[in-house]
Parts: sequence; C-alpha cells; structure tokens
Amino acid sequence: MEKSDIRRDMRRAAAALDAAQRRRQSDIVTERLRLVAARERPAVAALFSPLPDEVDISPLLRTLDCRVVLPRVADGPCGEPEMEFYDFDPAAMGRGAFGIDEPQDGEPCPPEMIDLMIVPGMAFTRDGVRLGRGKGYYDRYIAREGFRARCVGVCFRHQLLPELPAEPHDRRMDEVVTAED
Repeated sequence: MEKSDIRRDMRRAAAALDAAQRRRQSDIVTERLRLVAARERPAVAALFSPLPDEVDISPLLRTLDCRVVLPRVADGPCGEPEMEFYDFDPAAMGRGAFGIDEPQDGEPCPPEMIDLMIVPGMAFTRDGVRLGRGKGYYDRYIAREGFRARCVGVCFRHQLLPELPAEPHDRRMDEVVTAED
C-alpha cells in the first residue's frame, strides 16, 4: 500500500471515532505516557499540541515534572520551513503553521537537551516504524546532530498497523504507546 493511501485510510478511521472513543483512548495513552515519563525521568520532554485527529495528550503539558517544550514551525535559515522546540507557556501560545497551537516566544531548545520526545503520526508499527503526515519535520529534527532523545510514538488503536512502507530517511521510534491492550 502506498503512503498516501494509508494516510487517507487513517483520516477516515479517525473521523469515524466518536468523541467518547477518542477521549477514552486519549486518556489511556496519556496515563501510559505518565508511566513512561516516570520511568525515563526526563529533564526536558518534547510534546506536541494535538490536531483533532491525533491523540489528545494535552493534560501532560501542565502535569509533567520537568521542562516541557513544544514544536513551532517557521522559516529556517535557508527559507524552508523547519521545526524547533520552545518552552511551553500557556500564556504565550498562539495558532501557528497548519492551525496548530505553538509557543510564540522564547529561544529554541537545542536538540541535545531533549531527553524524551513524544511523537504523533498517521500510523505506526509495534517495532517503531512511523508514517507521518508527509512533510518530514520530525524525521529531519530527529536526524539532527546532537539529538539523543528517546522517541515515543503515540497513536489510536486503528493507527497501529502490522507493517508500513519505510524509506531510509524515515526515523524509527524507540517505543510506541497506544490504547491497545
């Protein structure tokens, strides 16, 4: 199956989830991520502001016992959009690229300071293969010099697949957390 076909199927499956299913699965994933954070004890955790079709991990933003950074997409040095991570401050959030809530102030957190990164995706396999939205932001960030964080993919049950197409530039997750038993 082509990546574009899988993305289309995952969007349809996400749209079919009712609000109660979405909330229940998000709550399970969030609690499992709390256990991951307790085990890993990060000084800096990179999370994300969820889109409507992503697992809602937003309760973690205010409750993790560490520095929390979130991505912001902006033009990089060569004019191409790039993703950087900035400190989470509820008072300094605003709509950014793709309609996602992003930090609006501050200096970027260097990649080598991040200990734990929670990564969204369109689909995952149990062994860490990730299919993103197709822009490559996370793959490029994880490939940066100095990046060393443990990467944990998060997804709804329907997004966990037995296999996915992968290319050499696709970065694997160290672990995948889902609501599946």
